[in-house]
Amino acid sequence: MIRRYTLPEMGAVWSEQARFERMLEVEVAVCRAQVRRGLVPAEALAAIEARARVDVERISEIEQTTDHDVIAFVSQVAETVGPEGRFLHLGLTSSDVVDTALALQLRAAGERLLAGADRLTTVLIARARAEAGTIMMGRTHSVHAEPTTFGLKCAGWAFEAARGRERLAAATAEIATGKISGPVGTYSHLPPDLEAEVLGALGLRVDPVSTQIVQRDRHAAFLASIAILGGTLERMATEVRNLQHTEIAEVMEPFKRGQKGSSAMPHKRNPILSERIAGMARLLRGYAHTALEDQPLWHERDISHSSAERVILPDATILLDYMLAKAAGLVEGLVVRPERMRENIERGLGLHASSRVLLLLLDTPGISREDAYAIVQRNALRAADERVPLQGLLATDAAVAQRLSLADLDACFDDAAVLRHVPEVIARLDALEAAIAARKEVSRGAR
Repeated sequence: MIRRYTLPEMGAVWSEQARFERMLEVEVAVCRAQVRRGLVPAEALAAIEARARVDVERISEIEQTTDHDVIAFVSQVAETVGPEGRFLHLGLTSSDVVDTALALQLRAAGERLLAGADRLTTVLIARARAEAGTIMMGRTHSVHAEPTTFGLKCAGWAFEAARGRERLAAATAEIATGKISGPVGTYSHLPPDLEAEVLGALGLRVDPVSTQIVQRDRHAAFLASIAILGGTLERMATEVRNLQHTEIAEVMEPFKRGQKGSSAMPHKRNPILSERIAGMARLLRGYAHTALEDQPLWHERDISHSSAERVILPDATILLDYMLAKAAGLVEGLVVRPERMRENIERGLGLHASSRVLLLLLDTPGISREDAYAIVQRNALRAADERVPLQGLLATDAAVAQRLSLADLDACFDDAAVLRHVPEVIARLDALEAAIAARKEVSRGAR
């Protein structure tokens, strides 16, 4: 991923140095288990632990000859160890090391993404509570429907982000799976109990039946969960973009001092963060598609997945990490304009109350649903065409007047009544907040 969208902590997970250091971590863990079984001399392990170092430039130099990065890695590390380096990679096939090291990287990346998702959800919860009573028009098909509150909208985003986190947590736990089972998964050189010991020491699961590799359904699920969470961020970003339309202007992205919106038009204040998030979500879906294509490898493995994964796994995790951070900042700094929301409601001429009038008419005797609907629709269309308030037209409609009083109509146009359950829905955020707090407590205890 380009530096522009790479945050330092996630970038460090995917550096070449980090990749080879995780491979060395696997190699050393295997050596330790082999010493306990008398397969490697203890003094060789001591030399490896004391002197083994990763030199990325030297690995690249050796790979120019070998055209095989794992062999180049083993040769380079062996050079730093000396004669005892011959005990490195004993009984291993390349994928034992590569896939197990990759699992360590993916777990680290996943854990960072989970923390980012929790932070975003926390920000959304705070915004939802702050804007719980900020009344705005709800829209379906981009047309006024009924009033809602901006806080309720944010609460919906919070729960969706939390669901995305749950999927990602499950996928992260599953992706933390390694294997030390040999060229085709038969433990031809090293026994299953050694694999269990090594992976246990590394905190990884054992693939119960591997081939030469860990099966790629796990990676597909991981990338799919990333893409779905990216879709949640895009849904939020798309709403901000729509609400920032000049004609709507109910929210605006934060705009820092000195920021410019256009080289030609000084008045421009564009939703660039939201647009960036939307574009990146498309990339995530593409990466997920590639991960799905990586599942059906030939026989016990081929290498068609490898080249793709060198791109999609770092890029997807780096991008989502960036998107989560930017989305949290967007929500925190979002400028909400309740006065414009009220103005837009009033511009709707009360048409949003049509369903309440319909229900009240149906509650009177001697009128069919079809007739009641026709009465309300006739007045609503006229109000929209002539740009006059719906309530006034209904009050002078004889068919309405004989069934509903002016007080009845006033009640229909009272928005507070239809929003009476919003506090109850907002209170459901308590459970999300408690879950995040519990995870933080567990994390502190683990440290």
